[in-house]
Amino acid sequence: MLPELSKIAANKAALVLIDLQRGIVERDCLPYPSAQVVQNAARLADRFRQAGGTVALVHVSFSADGGDMLKLPVDQGMTMGTLPASWDEFVPEIGPKSNDLVFTKHNWGAFYGTDLDLQLRRRGISTIVLGGIATNIGVESTARQAHERNYQVIFAEDAMTDLTEAGHRHAVDVVFPRIGRVRNVETILAALAD
Repeated sequence: MLPELSKIAANKAALVLIDLQRGIVERDCLPYPSAQVVQNAARLADRFRQAGGTVALVHVSFSADGGDMLKLPVDQGMTMGTLPASWDEFVPEIGPKSNDLVFTKHNWGAFYGTDLDLQLRRRGISTIVLGGIATNIGVESTARQAHERNYQVIFAEDAMTDLTEAGHRHAVDVVFPRIGRVRNVETILAALAD
């Protein structure tokens, strides 16, 4: 049994949501359908905003010519195909709302190449609640980077999902407990203090 989650001080915490954007949310995901993840993430975002916490929305995008995309030799590349004009827009359930922080990344993790760390530190943030799609890609990369930067990380397990159930399970069961605390949305909502 997991230890009880102590109160999360909203003024010292940020909800960081990864890639909840049209072109990614529209994909088939496991173990949770992306619509359920968006709903759970929106509940967290609404509560963070109400409590005076920080909401940071991160999406991936590239320049029109694709010049800022990684082009390395890999055994299993991720083909993006032709991207529709609105593929990188946040889904409306998520926002952004006034006072949300918005970041555009050009790789898997949300820290490298953005000023996410700077903006969180200037606001006195020491705890990150993390969710998004895909669990073992953007979420896990961001989590590892947050851990290396000495943030406490709380994983909203049912506010994230993956392209495969195995990818989600490996991140949640093997990686995340070593760098943070894995809890469900209800537990996190109950622990968030104004």
